[in-house]
Amino acid sequence: MAETSVRNAVVTGAAGGMGRAITEALLESGRRVVLVDRDPESLRQFAAKMGDSTFPIQLDITDAKSVDRLPDLIPNAFKPVDILINNAGHDIGGRTRFDVGPADDWSGIIQTNLIGLMRVTRSILPDMVRRNSGHIVNISSINAVRIIPDMAAYSTSKAGVHMFTETLRGELAETAIRVTEMQPGLTRTGIILTRYRGDRKKEKDYFGRSSSWRSIRRISHDRSCLRWTSHPMFRLRR
Repeated sequence: MAETSVRNAVVTGAAGGMGRAITEALLESGRRVVLVDRDPESLRQFAAKMGDSTFPIQLDITDAKSVDRLPDLIPNAFKPVDILINNAGHDIGGRTRFDVGPADDWSGIIQTNLIGLMRVTRSILPDMVRRNSGHIVNISSINAVRIIPDMAAYSTSKAGVHMFTETLRGELAETAIRVTEMQPGLTRTGIILTRYRGDRKKEKDYFGRSSSWRSIRRISHDRSCLRWTSHPMFRLRR
């Protein structure tokens, strides 16, 4: 795939902390970005702030029928999709021992983090295959390759993303489509607050217990946290 051809991107989970950072980096490099998120108000506000080079689509990636319609919801000005960044994910109800936490919680985590990611990829990929051009980026986690107690569902979902990425890369090896996995570590976005269902004391206590937290700053407030988005895929020339 010629790097100069990359123009349009789709970012899921775009209204969250990491999604916003990714979107801003893409816009700064001259891309147009389709913003996909399930939170209508956060999505609306973020799209209004980012301007005409973005197009918001409210969508829950666990809704199979809605995901299947995603290509039809993208306006022609934002096609073809050259980059798909699967960023949406959560850990609602996480940090609980597996036999204690409700089954609906771990099921919801896997439905979003793994099944939803796969559905979005399946929705966008056929057109990339037809054009023999595109780049799929899956935001996984360091949890995909290390063991952390009380995070069985989240870590399993991210390990699934890791293997899905590896397998998809192998399946597309004879094409010009690139498949990338990124495995961030602890990053202060909204994921911890949603994990504890809005309990800010638990969020504060969690970060207070993290000895490595001193070197991490809130992604929405410190643009130095965008350094990881200086990966070459975000710096492709027009």
